[in-house]
Amino acid sequence: MHQTTPPSAEDSCGPHQAYLALERELAVFLRRARASSGEMARAVHPELEPAAYGLLVRLEEAGEQRATDLATYFGVGKATMSRQLRALGDLGLVTREPDPADGRASLVRITDEGRARFTRVRDARRAHHVRKLADWDPAEIAELARLLRQLNVSAES
Repeated sequence: MHQTTPPSAEDSCGPHQAYLALERELAVFLRRARASSGEMARAVHPELEPAAYGLLVRLEEAGEQRATDLATYFGVGKATMSRQLRALGDLGLVTREPDPADGRASLVRITDEGRARFTRVRDARRAHHVRKLADWDPAEIAELARLLRQLNVSAES
């Protein structure tokens, strides 16, 4: 069976078609990203939930944070965040420490074990991206990253 490539936004007429093309491509991208997150989570720890992998990404990138700040960043409720952090803590990947600025709150940070496991998986994933995008111009990769960041920032507001 021959599979045809759907028309790109540039091939379509009008902004309505561009939004339809965007929706279609995002749906495919998100489905693949969810599957990839599951694989990466299991590579970090066999019992790690796919959604929790993103928490490790954020903690590695931004450093220790309050659970409420993480919940806000990911757009989830406090109960969901608490459950995911508890699971990460039970696996020894994160720890909570009292917040020196507010004794009632705690800061979540990635443990040394969590960082080592996460870094190994992240580096392997980066090598995978390098191989997959080897025929792309580096400027195209930078532009894609810029546009995705712009999309993410827009989603925050």
